[in-house]
Amino acid sequence: MDASELLAFNVRAHLRAGHVIPAHPLALTPMRDMDERHQRALTRYYVAAGAGGMAVGVHTTGFPIHDAKIGLYRPVLELAAETASASLASAPRPFVRVAGLIGDTAQALREAQIALALGYHCGLLSLGAWRDATDEAILAHCRRVAEAIPLFGFYLQPAVGGRRLGYRFWREFAEIANVVAIKVAPFDRYATLDVVRALADAGRDDIALYTGNDDAIVADLLTDIPVSSGGRAYTRHFVGGLLGQWAVWTHTAVRMLEEIKAWRMSGDANMPREWLTRGAALTMANAVIFDAANNYTGCLPGILEILRLQGLVRGRWTFDTHEQLSPGQGEMLARLSVLYPELTDDAFVAANRDSWLS
Repeated sequence: MDASELLAFNVRAHLRAGHVIPAHPLALTPMRDMDERHQRALTRYYVAAGAGGMAVGVHTTGFPIHDAKIGLYRPVLELAAETASASLASAPRPFVRVAGLIGDTAQALREAQIALALGYHCGLLSLGAWRDATDEAILAHCRRVAEAIPLFGFYLQPAVGGRRLGYRFWREFAEIANVVAIKVAPFDRYATLDVVRALADAGRDDIALYTGNDDAIVADLLTDIPVSSGGRAYTRHFVGGLLGQWAVWTHTAVRMLEEIKAWRMSGDANMPREWLTRGAALTMANAVIFDAANNYTGCLPGILEILRLQGLVRGRWTFDTHEQLSPGQGEMLARLSVLYPELTDDAFVAANRDSWLS
Protein backbone atom coordinates (compact mmCIF):
# COMPACT_ATOMS: atom_id res chain seq x y z
CA MET A 1 0.00 0.00 0.00
CA ASP A 2 1.20 3.55 -0.70
CA ALA A 3 0.73 6.36 1.84
CA SER A 4 -2.74 7.33 0.65
CA GLU A 5 -3.93 3.73 0.71
CA LEU A 6 -2.47 3.26 4.17
CA LEU A 7 -4.45 6.21 5.51
CA ALA A 8 -7.63 4.85 3.95
CA PHE A 9 -7.09 1.32 5.27
CA ASN A 10 -9.55 0.48 8.01
CA VAL A 11 -7.67 -2.09 10.07
CA ARG A 12 -10.63 -2.75 12.37
CA ALA A 13 -13.04 -3.47 9.52
CA HIS A 14 -10.46 -5.63 7.74
CA LEU A 15 -9.82 -7.75 10.81
CA ARG A 16 -13.52 -8.13 11.58
CA ALA A 17 -14.03 -9.56 8.08
CA GLY A 18 -11.91 -12.55 9.10
CA HIS A 19 -8.63 -13.67 7.54
CA VAL A 20 -5.81 -16.16 7.56
CA ILE A 21 -2.84 -14.38 9.14
CA PRO A 22 0.34 -16.49 9.17
CA ALA A 23 2.87 -15.97 11.94
CA HIS A 24 5.91 -15.28 9.75
CA PRO A 25 8.97 -17.51 10.37
CA LEU A 26 12.57 -16.37 9.93
CA ALA A 27 14.76 -18.00 7.31
CA LEU A 28 18.39 -18.22 8.43
CA THR A 29 21.63 -19.31 6.82
CA PRO A 30 23.81 -22.00 8.44
CA MET A 31 25.79 -19.11 9.96
CA ARG A 32 22.51 -17.82 11.46
CA ASP A 33 22.35 -14.67 9.41
CA MET A 34 19.04 -13.71 7.83
CA ASP A 35 18.62 -15.49 4.49
CA GLU A 36 17.05 -12.61 2.55
CA ARG A 37 16.28 -14.64 -0.58
CA HIS A 38 14.30 -17.28 1.26
CA GLN A 39 12.79 -14.73 3.64
CA ARG A 40 11.36 -12.88 0.67
CA ALA A 41 10.10 -16.17 -0.75
CA LEU A 42 8.14 -16.84 2.44
CA THR A 43 6.45 -13.44 2.29
CA ARG A 44 5.63 -13.91 -1.40
CA TYR A 45 4.18 -17.32 -0.57
CA TYR A 46 1.81 -15.87 2.03
CA VAL A 47 0.62 -13.13 -0.31
CA ALA A 48 0.15 -15.54 -3.24
CA ALA A 49 -1.65 -18.03 -0.98
CA GLY A 50 -4.33 -15.41 -0.31
CA ALA A 51 -3.54 -14.58 3.30
CA GLY A 52 -5.24 -11.47 4.64
CA GLY A 53 -2.08 -10.29 6.34
CA MET A 54 1.03 -11.41 8.17
CA ALA A 55 2.43 -11.16 11.69
CA VAL A 56 6.16 -10.44 11.90
CA GLY A 57 8.38 -10.30 14.95
CA VAL A 58 6.22 -12.80 16.83
CA HIS A 59 7.16 -16.09 18.51
CA THR A 60 7.29 -17.95 15.19
CA THR A 61 9.72 -15.35 13.83
CA GLY A 62 11.92 -15.84 16.88
CA PHE A 63 11.98 -13.47 19.83
CA PRO A 64 15.80 -13.07 19.65
CA ILE A 65 15.37 -10.59 16.76
CA HIS A 66 14.11 -8.15 19.39
CA ASP A 67 17.53 -8.23 21.08
CA ALA A 68 19.46 -5.05 20.28
CA LYS A 69 22.69 -7.08 20.09
CA ILE A 70 21.27 -9.11 17.22
CA GLY A 71 19.80 -6.00 15.61
CA LEU A 72 17.31 -7.65 13.30
CA TYR A 73 13.98 -6.28 14.46
CA ARG A 74 13.82 -3.39 11.99
CA PRO A 75 15.47 -5.28 9.08
CA VAL A 76 13.13 -8.27 9.39
CA LEU A 77 10.00 -6.11 9.59
CA GLU A 78 11.21 -3.86 6.81
CA LEU A 79 12.02 -6.71 4.44
CA ALA A 80 8.60 -8.31 5.00
CA ALA A 81 6.77 -5.01 4.48
CA GLU A 82 8.68 -4.14 1.31
CA THR A 83 8.25 -7.61 -0.15
CA ALA A 84 4.53 -7.73 0.60
CA SER A 85 4.00 -4.30 -0.97
CA ALA A 86 5.88 -5.30 -4.11
CA SER A 87 3.94 -8.58 -4.34
CA LEU A 88 0.63 -6.76 -4.04
CA ALA A 89 1.49 -4.00 -6.53
CA SER A 90 0.06 -5.82 -9.55
CA ALA A 91 -3.17 -6.80 -7.78
CA PRO A 92 -3.74 -4.46 -4.82
CA ARG A 93 -5.92 -5.66 -1.95
CA PRO A 94 -6.10 -5.00 1.78
CA PHE A 95 -3.33 -6.81 3.65
CA VAL A 96 -2.81 -6.22 7.34
CA ARG A 97 0.69 -6.02 8.76
CA VAL A 98 0.90 -7.02 12.41
CA ALA A 99 4.12 -6.30 14.30
CA GLY A 100 5.14 -8.33 17.32
CA LEU A 101 5.90 -6.14 20.35
CA ILE A 102 7.66 -7.47 23.45
CA GLY A 103 9.44 -6.39 26.61
CA ASP A 104 8.79 -3.66 29.13
CA THR A 105 6.77 -0.58 28.24
CA ALA A 106 9.77 1.39 27.00
CA GLN A 107 10.83 -1.40 24.63
CA ALA A 108 7.31 -2.04 23.39
CA LEU A 109 6.87 1.66 22.64
CA ARG A 110 10.17 1.81 20.75
CA GLU A 111 9.13 -1.18 18.68
CA ALA A 112 5.70 0.31 18.05
CA GLN A 113 7.29 3.43 16.60
CA ILE A 114 9.52 1.34 14.33
CA ALA A 115 6.55 -0.72 13.18
CA LEU A 116 4.41 2.34 12.43
CA ALA A 117 7.24 3.95 10.49
CA LEU A 118 7.49 0.81 8.35
CA GLY A 119 3.76 0.77 7.57
CA TYR A 120 2.53 -1.79 10.08
CA HIS A 121 -1.09 -1.37 11.12
CA CYS A 122 -1.21 -2.82 14.63
CA GLY A 123 0.90 -4.49 17.27
CA LEU A 124 0.55 -8.00 18.71
CA LEU A 125 1.53 -7.35 22.30
CA SER A 126 3.36 -10.24 23.97
CA LEU A 127 3.19 -10.25 27.76
CA GLY A 128 5.97 -12.79 28.24
CA ALA A 129 8.06 -10.26 30.17
CA TRP A 130 5.16 -9.67 32.56
CA ARG A 131 4.62 -13.21 33.85
CA ASP A 132 5.17 -12.20 37.49
CA ALA A 133 3.42 -8.82 37.33
CA THR A 134 -0.02 -8.03 38.71
CA ASP A 135 -2.98 -7.73 36.38
CA GLU A 136 -3.12 -4.02 37.21
CA ALA A 137 0.48 -3.49 36.10
CA ILE A 138 -0.08 -5.43 32.88
CA LEU A 139 -3.22 -3.45 32.08
CA ALA A 140 -1.37 -0.17 32.65
CA HIS A 141 1.29 -1.38 30.22
CA CYS A 142 -1.34 -2.31 27.62
CA ARG A 143 -3.09 1.05 27.94
CA ARG A 144 0.18 2.91 27.44
CA VAL A 145 1.17 0.94 24.34
CA ALA A 146 -2.35 1.32 22.92
CA GLU A 147 -1.84 5.07 22.95
CA ALA A 148 0.91 4.57 20.38
CA ILE A 149 -0.47 1.82 18.11
CA PRO A 150 -3.70 -0.18 17.65
CA LEU A 151 -3.46 -3.32 19.75
CA PHE A 152 -3.93 -6.92 18.71
CA GLY A 153 -4.34 -8.51 22.14
CA PHE A 154 -2.63 -11.82 22.81
CA TYR A 155 -3.55 -14.58 25.27
CA LEU A 156 -0.52 -16.89 25.13
CA GLN A 157 -0.55 -20.36 26.64
CA PRO A 158 1.65 -20.78 29.75
CA ALA A 159 3.61 -23.69 28.20
CA VAL A 160 5.45 -21.31 25.86
CA GLY A 161 5.85 -18.26 28.07
CA GLY A 162 2.35 -16.96 28.77
CA ARG A 163 0.45 -16.75 32.02
CA ARG A 164 -3.10 -17.25 33.15
CA LEU A 165 -5.23 -14.18 32.49
CA GLY A 166 -8.74 -14.51 33.84
CA TYR A 167 -12.10 -13.04 32.99
CA ARG A 168 -11.52 -9.88 35.06
CA PHE A 169 -8.33 -9.08 33.18
CA TRP A 170 -9.99 -9.39 29.79
CA ARG A 171 -13.04 -7.46 30.92
CA GLU A 172 -10.81 -4.50 31.76
CA PHE A 173 -8.64 -5.03 28.67
CA ALA A 174 -11.80 -4.73 26.58
CA GLU A 175 -12.25 -1.19 27.87
CA ILE A 176 -9.12 -0.06 25.97
CA ALA A 177 -10.52 1.83 23.00
CA ASN A 178 -7.64 1.13 20.63
CA VAL A 179 -7.89 -2.66 20.79
CA VAL A 180 -8.82 -3.93 17.32
CA ALA A 181 -8.56 -7.71 17.79
CA ILE A 182 -7.49 -10.43 20.23
CA LYS A 183 -5.55 -13.57 19.44
CA VAL A 184 -6.87 -16.14 21.89
CA ALA A 185 -4.26 -18.86 22.34
CA PRO A 186 -4.35 -20.34 25.84
CA PHE A 187 -4.96 -23.89 24.45
CA ASP A 188 -7.72 -24.13 27.08
CA ARG A 189 -11.47 -24.04 26.42
CA TYR A 190 -12.38 -22.44 29.76
CA ALA A 191 -9.82 -19.69 29.28
CA THR A 192 -10.87 -19.19 25.66
CA LEU A 193 -14.48 -18.68 26.65
CA ASP A 194 -13.43 -16.22 29.38
CA VAL A 195 -12.18 -13.85 26.68
CA VAL A 196 -15.32 -14.15 24.55
CA ARG A 197 -17.58 -13.56 27.55
CA ALA A 198 -15.51 -10.56 28.67
CA LEU A 199 -15.80 -8.88 25.28
CA ALA A 200 -19.55 -9.42 25.23
CA ASP A 201 -19.98 -8.04 28.75
CA ALA A 202 -17.98 -4.97 27.71
CA GLY A 203 -20.17 -4.50 24.64
CA ARG A 204 -17.11 -4.70 22.36
CA ASP A 205 -18.50 -6.39 19.29
CA ASP A 206 -16.02 -4.29 17.28
CA ILE A 207 -13.04 -6.29 18.57
CA ALA A 208 -12.34 -9.18 16.20
CA LEU A 209 -11.77 -12.62 17.67
CA TYR A 210 -8.86 -14.54 16.15
CA THR A 211 -7.98 -18.04 17.16
CA GLY A 212 -4.45 -18.82 18.18
CA ASN A 213 -5.47 -22.21 19.53
CA ASP A 214 -3.49 -24.34 17.12
CA ASP A 215 -4.98 -27.42 18.80
CA ALA A 216 -8.58 -26.37 18.02
CA ILE A 217 -8.48 -24.25 14.86
CA VAL A 218 -11.50 -25.64 13.04
CA ALA A 219 -13.58 -25.99 16.21
CA ASP A 220 -12.97 -22.33 17.04
CA LEU A 221 -13.95 -21.19 13.54
CA LEU A 222 -17.12 -23.28 13.46
CA THR A 223 -18.49 -22.66 16.95
CA ASP A 224 -21.14 -20.06 17.72
CA ILE A 225 -20.53 -19.10 21.34
CA PRO A 226 -23.63 -17.96 23.26
CA VAL A 227 -23.18 -14.63 25.04
CA SER A 228 -25.36 -11.81 26.32
CA SER A 229 -24.96 -8.07 26.75
CA GLY A 230 -27.44 -5.45 27.92
CA GLY A 231 -30.18 -8.03 28.08
CA ARG A 232 -29.55 -9.16 24.50
CA ALA A 233 -28.65 -12.80 23.87
CA TYR A 234 -26.60 -13.50 20.76
CA THR A 235 -23.51 -15.42 19.61
CA ARG A 236 -19.89 -14.58 18.85
CA HIS A 237 -17.44 -16.61 16.80
CA PHE A 238 -13.81 -16.54 15.78
CA VAL A 239 -13.62 -14.81 12.41
CA GLY A 240 -10.10 -15.92 11.50
CA GLY A 241 -6.79 -17.01 12.90
CA LEU A 242 -3.32 -15.67 13.57
CA LEU A 243 -1.40 -18.91 13.85
CA GLY A 244 1.99 -20.54 13.71
CA GLN A 245 0.23 -23.51 12.11
CA TRP A 246 -0.82 -21.25 9.25
CA ALA A 247 2.83 -20.43 8.54
CA VAL A 248 2.67 -23.73 6.63
CA TRP A 249 0.06 -25.05 4.20
CA THR A 250 -1.27 -21.50 3.97
CA HIS A 251 -3.02 -21.85 0.63
CA THR A 252 -5.13 -24.72 1.95
CA ALA A 253 -5.88 -22.77 5.14
CA VAL A 254 -7.20 -19.84 3.07
CA ARG A 255 -9.49 -22.14 1.08
CA MET A 256 -10.77 -23.73 4.29
CA LEU A 257 -11.59 -20.38 5.89
CA GLU A 258 -13.34 -19.25 2.71
CA GLU A 259 -15.49 -22.40 2.80
CA ILE A 260 -16.42 -21.78 6.44
CA LYS A 261 -17.26 -18.14 5.77
CA ALA A 262 -19.40 -19.12 2.79
CA TRP A 263 -21.27 -21.64 4.95
CA ARG A 264 -21.92 -18.94 7.55
CA MET A 265 -23.18 -16.54 4.88
CA SER A 266 -25.53 -19.18 3.48
CA GLY A 267 -27.51 -19.41 6.71
CA ASP A 268 -27.45 -23.19 6.50
CA ALA A 269 -28.01 -24.54 10.02
CA ASN A 270 -26.50 -27.92 9.12
CA MET A 271 -22.76 -27.87 9.63
CA PRO A 272 -20.89 -30.29 7.32
CA ARG A 273 -19.66 -33.05 9.64
CA GLU A 274 -16.56 -33.64 7.54
CA TRP A 275 -15.18 -30.34 8.84
CA LEU A 276 -14.95 -31.87 12.31
CA THR A 277 -12.95 -34.74 10.84
CA ARG A 278 -10.73 -32.26 9.04
CA GLY A 279 -10.28 -30.36 12.27
CA ALA A 280 -9.19 -33.51 14.09
CA ALA A 281 -6.70 -34.28 11.33
CA LEU A 282 -5.31 -30.74 11.51
CA THR A 283 -4.86 -31.03 15.27
CA MET A 284 -3.09 -34.36 14.86
CA ALA A 285 -0.74 -32.88 12.27
CA ASN A 286 -0.17 -29.82 14.44
CA ALA A 287 0.79 -32.06 17.36
CA VAL A 288 3.71 -33.30 15.26
CA ILE A 289 4.69 -29.89 13.86
CA PHE A 290 4.55 -28.19 17.25
CA ASP A 291 6.05 -31.18 19.07
CA ALA A 292 3.26 -31.25 21.63
CA ALA A 293 4.48 -34.56 23.06
CA ASN A 294 7.67 -32.84 24.23
CA ASN A 295 6.09 -29.66 25.61
CA TYR A 296 6.59 -27.81 22.29
CA THR A 297 10.39 -28.10 22.39
CA GLY A 298 10.59 -28.66 18.63
CA CYS A 299 7.90 -26.17 17.65
CA LEU A 300 9.94 -23.67 15.60
CA PRO A 301 12.18 -26.33 14.02
CA GLY A 302 9.00 -28.26 13.17
CA ILE A 303 7.50 -25.32 11.29
CA LEU A 304 10.78 -24.69 9.47
CA GLU A 305 11.15 -28.38 8.59
CA ILE A 306 7.82 -28.39 6.75
CA LEU A 307 8.94 -25.30 4.83
CA ARG A 308 12.34 -26.93 4.15
CA LEU A 309 10.67 -30.03 2.75
CA GLN A 310 8.71 -27.74 0.42
CA GLY A 311 11.90 -25.94 -0.64
CA LEU A 312 10.91 -22.56 0.82
CA VAL A 313 13.78 -22.38 3.33
CA ARG A 314 17.23 -23.98 3.31
CA GLY A 315 17.20 -25.35 6.83
CA ARG A 316 15.54 -25.32 10.21
CA TRP A 317 18.14 -23.19 11.97
CA THR A 318 17.05 -20.81 14.72
CA PHE A 319 19.10 -18.45 16.87
CA ASP A 320 19.02 -20.96 19.71
CA THR A 321 21.49 -23.67 18.73
CA HIS A 322 19.87 -26.02 21.24
CA GLU A 323 16.50 -25.67 19.49
CA GLN A 324 16.28 -28.88 17.48
CA LEU A 325 13.71 -31.42 16.36
CA SER A 326 12.90 -33.93 19.07
CA PRO A 327 13.88 -37.57 18.52
CA GLY A 328 11.59 -39.08 15.91
CA GLN A 329 9.92 -35.76 15.06
CA GLY A 330 11.67 -35.47 11.69
CA GLU A 331 10.45 -38.86 10.55
CA MET A 332 6.89 -38.03 11.57
CA LEU A 333 7.04 -34.65 9.82
CA ALA A 334 8.15 -36.30 6.59
CA ARG A 335 5.04 -38.52 6.68
CA LEU A 336 2.46 -35.75 7.16
CA SER A 337 1.94 -35.09 3.45
CA VAL A 338 1.15 -38.78 2.97
CA LEU A 339 -1.08 -39.06 6.03
CA TYR A 340 -2.98 -35.80 5.49
CA PRO A 341 -2.74 -34.78 1.81
CA GLU A 342 -5.95 -32.77 2.11
CA LEU A 343 -4.23 -30.40 4.55
CA THR A 344 -1.10 -29.66 2.57
CA ASP A 345 -0.45 -27.29 -0.31
CA ASP A 346 2.65 -28.99 -1.70
CA ALA A 347 1.47 -28.79 -5.32
CA PHE A 348 0.72 -25.07 -5.03
CA VAL A 349 4.15 -24.39 -3.56
CA ALA A 350 5.93 -26.56 -6.14
CA ALA A 351 4.21 -24.70 -8.99
CA ASN A 352 5.24 -21.26 -7.72
CA ARG A 353 8.39 -21.75 -5.65
CA ASP A 354 10.89 -20.81 -8.36
CA SER A 355 9.21 -17.48 -9.00
CA TRP A 356 9.09 -16.68 -5.28
CA LEU A 357 12.81 -17.47 -4.99
CA SER A 358 13.81 -15.40 -8.01
